[in-house]
Amino acid sequence: MADLTTEILVEIRNEIRTLRGDLSGRIDQTNARLDQTNSRLDQTNARLERLERRQTESEVRISTELVAVVGAVNHLCDAILEDRELRNQVVDHERRITALESRR
Repeated sequence: MADLTTEILVEIRNEIRTLRGDLSGRIDQTNARLDQTNSRLDQTNARLERLERRQTESEVRISTELVAVVGAVNHLCDAILEDRELRNQVVDHERRITALESRR
């Protein structure tokens, strides 16, 4: 009986060694894949940072141009209002000239 027990224990030990070897290889593969994933994640983070910088730069350019457009629209509004005032004066002068000419 002792021989059978010893033989079973030896087989269990051998199986454990085999499993350790298999697990060690699988862990190495998993670690390699994890390293690749980390590398890709670092690349993705770098691309996101560049994208964020570009977006911020674009927003600054758009804001600057928007301020310029608002200034141009305000200038145009002022010119239109000034033109209206001049048009009203011209109409008034034309009316007065016509009235003076009709008196003669």
